Amino acid sequence: MTCRGRFVVIEGGDGVGKTTQSRLLAARLGARLTREPGGTDLGEQIRSVLLDPHAGDVHPMAELLLMVAARAQHVNSVIEPALESGVDVVCDRFSGSTLAYQGYGRGLPLEDVAAACALGSLGLVPDVTVLLDAPLPALAGRRPRGAGSEAPDRIERAGERFHERVRAGFLELGRQDGWVVVDASGEVDDVARDVCAAVAGVLGRCGPPVRSDPIVSSGAPCRPVAPEPGR
Repeated sequence: MTCRGRFVVIEGGDGVGKTTQSRLLAARLGARLTREPGGTDLGEQIRSVLLDPHAGDVHPMAELLLMVAARAQHVNSVIEPALESGVDVVCDRFSGSTLAYQGYGRGLPLEDVAAACALGSLGLVPDVTVLLDAPLPALAGRRPRGAGSEAPDRIERAGERFHERVRAGFLELGRQDGWVVVDASGEVDDVARDVCAAVAGVLGRCGPPVRSDPIVSSGAPCRPVAPEPGR
């Protein structure tokens, strides 16, 4: 009988390094790496719409419903099949981000956001959630600038007050739900060590590496691991 895989979620605000840390952890666990919104062809299309700075004025409820629609497809097509086959999954964002951004950030009623998340997750709950946290001023220098750097997306452009509300929401969710909070203001290797220790403290194993690269879902193309800010 195949043991079910473990579902690990990395949460946090923009610029804390979730993309880098998710990739490092997945490689160490030999896990499937995926992300939200995204992870499937449909999810990646929804992601493009949600983050498009030229999308115009998107109503917060429309934003919420698009997020959970992408999640339902993601859980059904990618996450659950991997877990059922005994493969661990590391996901860059999940329902916690929806509560933090669309609930605390956009101001939608938290009970409505929670109900939508329950539908979109198809009943799936992470085995462990790691929250990467750092004060906004500490993250300012991490954002790429100059020629060749990507312009901020629609949500990154939402303003400092919005992102402060999101951070406060993440911390409150972490307190309520027993997430492991890791200080993300340090160097990449130091944060990776703390993330690994946090996951091992809950799941009982985090390495040595099972394979040199994470298994990447089709909707999120594999890129070399680098110290970059992560959505």
